[in-house]
Amino acid sequence: MDKLLLVEDDQDIADLISLSLKELSLQVDHCLTGELALEKLAQHDYQLVLLDVMLPGMSGLDVCRKLREDKPGQVIMMLTSRDNEIDRVLGLELGADDYMSKPFSVRELQARIRAQLRRIHLFAEQTLKIQQSQTPEQFLTLGNLQIDNLTHRTLLAGKEVDLTSTEFDLLLYLASHPEQVFSREQLLSSVWGYHHSGYEHTVNSHINRLRNKVETDATKPEIVQTVWGVGYKLSKQGVAA
Repeated sequence: MDKLLLVEDDQDIADLISLSLKELSLQVDHCLTGELALEKLAQHDYQLVLLDVMLPGMSGLDVCRKLREDKPGQVIMMLTSRDNEIDRVLGLELGADDYMSKPFSVRELQARIRAQLRRIHLFAEQTLKIQQSQTPEQFLTLGNLQIDNLTHRTLLAGKEVDLTSTEFDLLLYLASHPEQVFSREQLLSSVWGYHHSGYEHTVNSHINRLRNKVETDATKPEIVQTVWGVGYKLSKQGVAA
């Protein structure tokens, strides 16, 4: 059974979310504060952390920052106020994989959680397949970019690039289709696994974070390029050896 940690200081909201997620046959643990959440995360493994931004004491943003230091691969979805774009931007820049704006539909929350879990399970299945087959599918090499599907390691010009799980999936998807241009909506569907409108900023923030890690100058990207009015692509020339 998949385990999810819910970090929410409003007990009524937490009860509603917990009830809706148990419909998905998830084991849901709940914490009221960020400090308690970090204690649980140090002791247990969770497939996903559902993290409210506004918490007493340690904020959700601080928890996200600390989690990215301690558990880089942890999948994190943040809950933010609909009218507070700053929190959404900061959460994504700190490494959140996704966010939901309050108030939200229970059905949409369930769909988004299912999409994240599908990504996690797909990676586990691919890893097992690679381990059992020992085929060259483990590696994707494009110029001086090498992506290891088994270990989630990324090397650029021989140097390891430290990516979150979603940044890795985004880079892998673009690198698997070099020079092909994808809109933000297409990337949301293919990488995040959902089609909901209004969340295209998730793609923008991840593209920016990815560029900060793989580009020599993120303000003049040569690898992950913008095709104005269309979307993004990975340039073969940018990763040329």
